[in-house]
Amino acid sequence: MASTERVLSLRELNRATLARQLLLRRARLSPYRALERLAGLQGQEANSPYIGLWSRLEEFSRDELWRLFEARRVVRATLMRCTIHVVTARDYLMLHAAIQPALARAYRSLFREDAGRLDLERVLAVAREYCAEAPRTFPQMRARLSEVVPGADPRGLSFAARSYLPLVQVPPAGRWRSRGSSAYVDAESWLGGRVAPARVGLRHMLLRYLAAFGPATRRDCEQWSGLTGLGGLFEEMRPRLRVMRDERGRELFDLRGAPVPPAEVPAPVRFLPEYDTLVLSHADRTRVLPEEYRKLVIRPPSLVRATFLVDGFVAGEWRVEREPGRARLVASPYGPLTECAREELRTEAERLVAFVADDAERREVCLGRA
Repeated sequence: MASTERVLSLRELNRATLARQLLLRRARLSPYRALERLAGLQGQEANSPYIGLWSRLEEFSRDELWRLFEARRVVRATLMRCTIHVVTARDYLMLHAAIQPALARAYRSLFREDAGRLDLERVLAVAREYCAEAPRTFPQMRARLSEVVPGADPRGLSFAARSYLPLVQVPPAGRWRSRGSSAYVDAESWLGGRVAPARVGLRHMLLRYLAAFGPATRRDCEQWSGLTGLGGLFEEMRPRLRVMRDERGRELFDLRGAPVPPAEVPAPVRFLPEYDTLVLSHADRTRVLPEEYRKLVIRPPSLVRATFLVDGFVAGEWRVEREPGRARLVASPYGPLTECAREELRTEAERLVAFVADDAERREVCLGRA
């Protein structure tokens, strides 16, 4: 290890990540600029990006994000880790081809038999034309593609279309409290732009990732993206990056000039929604998620609890219970909290329940004890 390389402690990594994720203090940014800064937010639960932005921005309103969906400036689509993300339209067009190999790998793993015998080029040509004509739900895609390839698993046919083609969901998908089957459309037709070549997209992806989650290892970026074998990309970009180490000697990459706050910088209580990208975007999650709590937060097969941070680290989970005319936010710490932390937690919880349940006549907060 070169003696000139800076070594970052766990708390320095924590504070750096919180700063990039706008969780040390709420930012005065538009939702669009925030989504760019954050490299998107995970969004398989429709409400999650709204709560994620509320925790990160000053004076955020749900209508601000919804108007971006309606204006086609923000989209909901399958991207990193083969999961639904909310990203800017520009970032989607830049990232799709770069991320697509991970999506294709997931398809081949789940539908191995069909993947080996399908005329994939024909299936995708039909699917792309079908989704360029009008938005289509997965049931509609399955029915149409089953006409082309009778005998194939209909689920695999729609999964192949989603895995290989640039498809985005259209409103009302992504609306606050939206439910039901989403409709997909060809992204280039919908957005009026072209998907960037994979190599261009990969460089863009790495810079977006480090801006949002750095300093980070190569394995961290692979965990976030779902891609493998990014060593060559990191070597190509090395001259443009700052290189440091963590306390275990692992090489960390970062953007030159990106903030790395001191370990002692205060970190306020913050609430995170289900599947928030903060807890899912590093191979070593201990920079925000203590190892002893990992199995409480990330549960098989694919559940990720809504959590809250105390002193920058996940310290418990929360949920909202609804009854007619009443909403109750229950925050359950995983370990003991100081009275000061509990008071800060209660104050933030009262603000959050007012945001998520503004239609309730009565709103309450309940703080459990470890």
